[in-house]
Amino acid sequence: MTIQHQHRRVEASGPTSPARLRAAARLSTIGRVAFLLPVVAFVVIFLLVPVVRSLILSMQDWTMRSFVTGEAPFIGFDNYARVFSDPAFTRVAWQTTVFTVVSLLVQYVIGLALAIFFSRRFPLSMLLRSLMLIPWLLPIVVSATTWRWMFHQDYGVINARLFDGTDIGWLSTPELSLWSVIIANIWLGIPFNLVMLYGGLQSIPDSVYEAAAIDGAGPWRIFTSITFPLLRPVSTVTLLLGLVYTLKAFDIIWVMSRGGPVNSSHTLSTWSYQFAFETERALGVGSAVATILFFIAVVFGFFYMWTLRREARQ
Repeated sequence: MTIQHQHRRVEASGPTSPARLRAAARLSTIGRVAFLLPVVAFVVIFLLVPVVRSLILSMQDWTMRSFVTGEAPFIGFDNYARVFSDPAFTRVAWQTTVFTVVSLLVQYVIGLALAIFFSRRFPLSMLLRSLMLIPWLLPIVVSATTWRWMFHQDYGVINARLFDGTDIGWLSTPELSLWSVIIANIWLGIPFNLVMLYGGLQSIPDSVYEAAAIDGAGPWRIFTSITFPLLRPVSTVTLLLGLVYTLKAFDIIWVMSRGGPVNSSHTLSTWSYQFAFETERALGVGSAVATILFFIAVVFGFFYMWTLRREARQ
């Protein structure tokens, strides 16, 4: 009996006893929660609270007087109705679309061309590839200020060197201001596309290209049948991330043109800021525009997540 009792005590105190397993499970759960708490706190404080606050502001008549009195009447969706009925809304929405689509397409095409170019080994390729990252590394305010001086009508280097000193008002002419900002934004986004697509090209096995060369495929055939299809997952991620970034682009436009002249280079992000802090100082209307832009970005964000899951299943 004594031997059996001791044997049972050893089994009960062993490493696989139910009590030890439950304790280990509790410790594991506490560890997971402890690791998640900072992330949850960050998301709540820096994402959820501002979004909810912006949504609340968009349903209030919040003006500069409200900062003094602390009172902002609830008006429901009146701010949204004011935004959609504003004569400038259609124009700003169209300019946002043009700014986003043209920037994304040109950035992608140039980034893909540079990625293919730098995927070949040649002297100083690493140095040149590093220099291509300069637009990405510089503060956007610095880059925007530089482009504003380059596009200056009187003493800008673009007019002086490319147009023989012709006084072209790149940022003062309504027909040119948006395109001037688009050119600067394309320059900023090329390095991102280059890095992403270059990494995707490095993941394609050389044996695939060797087999295609043996079969007699030319450069264009190799690109259309091998390179571009195999780059589709990386291209999708690159374009979707660039889309979200370009939709919310503010500083490059504001520093260069402040949305002018005559709202000709406004996008939804700069238009929101102008409503809230510039002309009318209507924070509620500006928050409504920002909320609209936020939900547009959320839609594309969900599409991005869905695309990632679809690619993972394949």
